[in-house]
Amino acid sequence: MSGHSKWAQIKRKKQATDAKRGQLFTKLIREITVAARAEGGDLDGNPRLRTAITAAKGANMPLENIERAIKKGTGELPGVVYEEVSYEGYGPGGVAILVEALTDNKNRTTSDIRHIFSNHGGSLGNTGCVVWIFQQKGIVTVSQSGCDEEALMAIVLEAGAEDLQSDNGSFEILSPLNALEDIKKALEENGISYANAEITRNPQTSVKIEGRQAQQVLKLVESLEEQEDVQKVYANFDIPEEMMVGIVE
Repeated sequence: MSGHSKWAQIKRKKQATDAKRGQLFTKLIREITVAARAEGGDLDGNPRLRTAITAAKGANMPLENIERAIKKGTGELPGVVYEEVSYEGYGPGGVAILVEALTDNKNRTTSDIRHIFSNHGGSLGNTGCVVWIFQQKGIVTVSQSGCDEEALMAIVLEAGAEDLQSDNGSFEILSPLNALEDIKKALEENGISYANAEITRNPQTSVKIEGRQAQQVLKLVESLEEQEDVQKVYANFDIPEEMMVGIVE
């Protein structure tokens, strides 16, 4: 398992605190609002909105918060207009980092992101410098509780999945981007609930790091994720699993 995948799992555990949950709600609300503004509030015709709402429900966001975010996106309620922006750069050891953000002030966000990179031994790069490393994929998480792995494998492969991995009480289903909706539909038709379904970016190459560089990279990634406008951070580091757990716990 890559270091970045392990980081994603540890990060989910860290989001259990109230402060982390509040920060997560803010990011989810922005995504729902932007998705509704881009493609409308009809769930049947807006896969991005369906995915955002699934993530919000998985985080136990109250239904009224979700409905309000949708109405702000469709214009039924007044709301801030967010711009989608991305940033590319490098961390210690040459680790490639891709940042996706939603902001109402691009100048402020760009300044913050550049400051975070430089503060943690990294550097903000030019557009296109690392995005080619990260391939868009769909990922669906299903609890292992009461779920037969062989049966699940058969269902998701038939729907277009590429891989199914087992880790820490969950199955993670990886798929091409265009198969994500088919997999979700197949799970629902077979009575299998999923905890999360989203679009992710998988690095096609990785950089092995350890020691002080590993500490710096993890701190850089965590600081970027904590910036209020940042939605997602992707990196292609590969850190020994036992070392990563020791760093972040």
